[in-house]
Amino acid sequence: MDLVALLKSHFLGHLIFCYVFIASGLIINTIQLCTLLLWPVNKQLFRKINCRLSYCVSSQLVMLLEWWSGTECVIYTDPRAYPKYGKENAIVVLNHKFEIDFLCGWSLAERFGVLGGSKVLAKKELAYVPIIGWMWYFTEMVFCTRKWEQDRKTVSESLLHLRDYPEKYFFLIHCEGTRFTEKKHQISMQVAQAKGLPSLKHHLLPRTKGFAVTVRSLRNVVSAVYDCTLNFRNNENPTLLGVLNGKKYHADLYVRRIPLEEVPEEEDKCAAWLHRLYQEKDAFQEEYSRTGTFPETPMVPPRRPWTLVNWLFWASMLLYPFFRFVVNMISSGSSLTLASFVLVFFVASMGVRWMIGVTEIDKGSAYGNMDSKQKHSD
Repeated sequence: MDLVALLKSHFLGHLIFCYVFIASGLIINTIQLCTLLLWPVNKQLFRKINCRLSYCVSSQLVMLLEWWSGTECVIYTDPRAYPKYGKENAIVVLNHKFEIDFLCGWSLAERFGVLGGSKVLAKKELAYVPIIGWMWYFTEMVFCTRKWEQDRKTVSESLLHLRDYPEKYFFLIHCEGTRFTEKKHQISMQVAQAKGLPSLKHHLLPRTKGFAVTVRSLRNVVSAVYDCTLNFRNNENPTLLGVLNGKKYHADLYVRRIPLEEVPEEEDKCAAWLHRLYQEKDAFQEEYSRTGTFPETPMVPPRRPWTLVNWLFWASMLLYPFFRFVVNMISSGSSLTLASFVLVFFVASMGVRWMIGVTEIDKGSAYGNMDSKQKHSD
């Protein structure tokens, strides 16, 4: 094992990355808090500043995927649609099967230059998570409780606020609502059977109401739906821990651009359209499992250097005082100081493990419980 590979897999390398991410993230959150003074004076300036502050955080995770692990992503798409990517607002519908599928969605946004302004439909609990959740709050992310009676008004209002957003963005939505597991799939197909809907082999039944309200609220602002179907070669099962260890994965992403005019506005028709879309996605996944490839022309958008430049900037600013502090603690020789350092090191290691754990598939939502089964309605 060479020195670089050893550094990538060693906990010290993980600790350095997490320290830079956490320290810079808290600094950025503090700056974002100060920008609230701009909101009543110049809302669009507030948004533009927070768009760039958001990039400083989210791009560090994209750097981890693209530069640290070197994961490759080939996009299969229509060459006529390709020039429009990043030049228009779009709703991105991505399958939800892998622990790092959200990172692949962010990487797609980064490659086309819209990562800073991009949005997701996220669980409300994430708004209270330091760094990522707080960053999302300041960039007007759309949060939901997954209880439609509560979400109908709040989600619609949040989406309407994005109609005059000054930056280009992808609005990423996982219509399945939770990551795919065999248990969740079994329950989901029972729901599909009860509703008289065709079974899906590679996806859960999509939840249509969130998608329908997104289309309705952003119509004439968003130009298209990007139907994205993600898979990994050679049955790779990517994890965030693997990415953190520097493991290289090979992703294939099929992107179809569907003009928003083709998506019905009425809720029932929109729901039926989304179910047909997922039947098509299922067929694409089945074809991929047989042939190892998606339709259309393979393309590889070039990595942009700014994610790496951003991380190096924060690392150069934060690591020197950190190492100086560590050296001073160790050289002091105080048993209390050394014990405190060991405690901090232990807490940091637990924090790293927690950050990884929240992405694991078996730590997903309670989708599949009997009560969830009864309430899973479109």
